[in-house]
Amino acid sequence: MAEQQQAADNPGEFSIFIKNLHGKALAVTVSPDDSVWELKAKLNAQDSSLIPEMGVLIYGSRQMEDHLTLRHYKITPNCLLHYRLSLRGGGAGVKSELPVTGLALKKLVADPPKFLTAKASGSTEESYDWLNLGSPLQGNCWRCMGENLPEVTPEITQDTLKYRTTYRAHLPGAGVFQCSITGLSFEVRSAVTITYRYRTWTRHLSKAAQEMWVPAGPLFRIDVQPGIVRAVHLPHFICLAEDINTSLCSIAHFKSGKMTLERPTRVVAFSAVLENPSFSLLGVLWRRLRSTLNSFPMHSLVLIFQQLSAANTTLHLYLIPDDNSVKQAIERQEMNWNSKLIPKPPPFNPLFFGRVYQVTSTNSVVITPESHLPFCYKSPKEQQLFVEIYIRNMAEEIGLLMTDTRNDTVVWRASLRSGDINLPACVSKTSSGAAFMKQHKTELCSRMRQLSTILLHLRDANVINSDEEEEVQGQNTSQRKNRVLLELAEKKGLEAQEQLYQILRMKDPYLITDLEKSS
Repeated sequence: MAEQQQAADNPGEFSIFIKNLHGKALAVTVSPDDSVWELKAKLNAQDSSLIPEMGVLIYGSRQMEDHLTLRHYKITPNCLLHYRLSLRGGGAGVKSELPVTGLALKKLVADPPKFLTAKASGSTEESYDWLNLGSPLQGNCWRCMGENLPEVTPEITQDTLKYRTTYRAHLPGAGVFQCSITGLSFEVRSAVTITYRYRTWTRHLSKAAQEMWVPAGPLFRIDVQPGIVRAVHLPHFICLAEDINTSLCSIAHFKSGKMTLERPTRVVAFSAVLENPSFSLLGVLWRRLRSTLNSFPMHSLVLIFQQLSAANTTLHLYLIPDDNSVKQAIERQEMNWNSKLIPKPPPFNPLFFGRVYQVTSTNSVVITPESHLPFCYKSPKEQQLFVEIYIRNMAEEIGLLMTDTRNDTVVWRASLRSGDINLPACVSKTSSGAAFMKQHKTELCSRMRQLSTILLHLRDANVINSDEEEEVQGQNTSQRKNRVLLELAEKKGLEAQEQLYQILRMKDPYLITDLEKSS
């Protein structure tokens, strides 16, 4: 707060945020004419463990050079930078002084030299952990490094008659901000409120257009006061680590039933940026070329759900592009089927539309209707493809694999452990949610996020009414809101606590897993 007040007192200075190795964001007051080295010195004054000579700063996907100024990198108020250790291995500095971003890092992780393989053998994730690089800055690809922007959590409203979710983000001032739910980002000139929601490509993209263009991200309806937004960052799931021709990318606008196309200002990992946009229906399309129909590498997700009411252990496994609108539609459907999400990592290689991937197991399981899953784009309103995996006897660990049927390359693997799976239905479920809430009440009060989404699901399930939702939202701090919600569920009894527990499992599985491991 003192840093931000100091910046407010001097109009030539402003605050930016730097995320350290532990994920904590530090506010630092800077001037556009500060050098990167001077910024490192200021950072060291706040956190003595961040030694200027030992680390680098990353903005977007670029490593910043010490002698250049912040003005050179177009640093603006509220920008988010990352501090990373200089790349080291085997106790000595790498002689070539490879930067921690760009092609050198991609090659190092994809094809590590021999002196690293003993420590960082096996997976890309392990290589990142051992090299102290942390997780990727954004998205689910270990080879693309995208922008990591200050996040805002939008208000969420649900039109139950039209079955439509609307997001409303209040941006506090000039800067670049990313929606924590949709991944949509805006660079704005001043404080503003922006309303947006998902729409479906199949309703607006004509059959003829679908022959020429493939959706490469969600389609959005965006409403905002004209002239405030400098740039919009529209999410896409094309993997740019494969030297893709970005000239094939276009931004589609739909007005009065007609589509117009505009070239993005730039295409970066995970988003296409359009400066000085006009708003209507907007989304990213990629041009189909007859010779490369199936050759676009895609970021993808594997989603696994356990059906809680099914016999023994029954799982649904989905393979989808990394499109949050599709993911949300699947989560909503699976919640209606009384399922819970079992979080697992995404594929470690980009996948390709039109190819078929085979799901197999190291154990005796039954996969129906067949083990082959085609990888394709289906609208959020369409039924998504999945395979059902039936496990009669849950062993301590069951391995799942996915291979490309063209070349038998393994593109994904995961282990299911007994702790991932809920007890059979014959064991009382209504006590598990209540016991969990009671045991972890203090941690939930401080760590529970996405409150608007949680309240929406509770209201849809008739666990709370609008007055109770208003009571929770009326509290003056997030911790107080969480406490009031937990106490409200406790008063309503075991079934309400179980509903809240299952919603948390769906919306924040990593929090639940972390708390369960600490038990």
